[in-house]
Amino acid sequence: MTLVREGAVKARRRLEWPTIGLIVGVYLGFALVTWFYVSLPIWLFLPLAVYIGGLYGHIQHEVIHGHPTSNSRLNAALIFPSIWLVFPYDLARRLHLTHHRDHDLTCPARDPESFYVTPQDWARMGRIQRGFRIAMNSFAGRLILSPPRSVVLIWGDWLRRLCKGDTSDLGTWMRHLLAIAIPLGWAVGVCGVPFWAYLLGFAYGGAAIAAMRSFLEHQAAPEVGERICVVESGRFFTFLFLGNNFHAVHHSHPGLAWYRIPARWRAERAAYLTRNGGYYYRGYGEVVRRYLVRPKEWPVHPGMPEREERNGGRSGLAPAMLAGGPRSPVARPIPAKPS
Repeated sequence: MTLVREGAVKARRRLEWPTIGLIVGVYLGFALVTWFYVSLPIWLFLPLAVYIGGLYGHIQHEVIHGHPTSNSRLNAALIFPSIWLVFPYDLARRLHLTHHRDHDLTCPARDPESFYVTPQDWARMGRIQRGFRIAMNSFAGRLILSPPRSVVLIWGDWLRRLCKGDTSDLGTWMRHLLAIAIPLGWAVGVCGVPFWAYLLGFAYGGAAIAAMRSFLEHQAAPEVGERICVVESGRFFTFLFLGNNFHAVHHSHPGLAWYRIPARWRAERAAYLTRNGGYYYRGYGEVVRRYLVRPKEWPVHPGMPEREERNGGRSGLAPAMLAGGPRSPVARPIPAKPS
């Protein structure tokens, strides 16, 4: 799999017009939905807000990976007004590119997007914390609990450090506060959208869409390829997630534009499924049926030894797992193409 560092995002000489058009379309949709808020029933406004918020989050992911131009500052400027509100773009970029060090995928000590915990952390948790972690490993729990958890962790960490006099990220957060003031000022101040409706739709709902996509993206496994999932969904979710449901393709080619991912998947489907050991789901209907309220796995990382620094080298997994020890994934047959 491809190891991506911050400086490894390849420059592009051409403008990616589909992505530029998508950015314009998302902001235009946001402006129209908020402007006509008073004319829209709440049962229609909220789903539209959730969809727009979710799409904005996935556009932000595209920008993190160097789209739609070769100029990273211009790319960030194109999505500067932060519809999502969740956390600063600069921080999101730093954490996500760290996540793309594939040899560390799922390792709770080194992958900032891992939902696993170490045995030591689990031993220190009380019943409520453990119940929270188990609940988040169900589909419903992930959608409901993950957005507020992200806010508490990211904002709470910054405020704690700020109270201790650490101003190292102050510029990042000041830019973010300005970035969220622009869409909030428009929607709440100009269009009269209640703050609770904005928060529930664009912010909470948008983050829940990202949590839906990422719910099964990664699992602890001895081989890097087997840690990365594919959900072969239809056009609706493939567009909403900008092709990241084909997550094995994205990790193999992190610089590939969203509108090229489905074709790459179709062309090399068997190779990807061989590489990821058949870690595959046939659409999100199957995901919901299996894991709506049932945890998909135990929250403790199965490959973490008692002392993290004695793990299995660069893979981030313990020697027992590398040797096919306890909780190693069972190989899945390669699924047939959908009819």
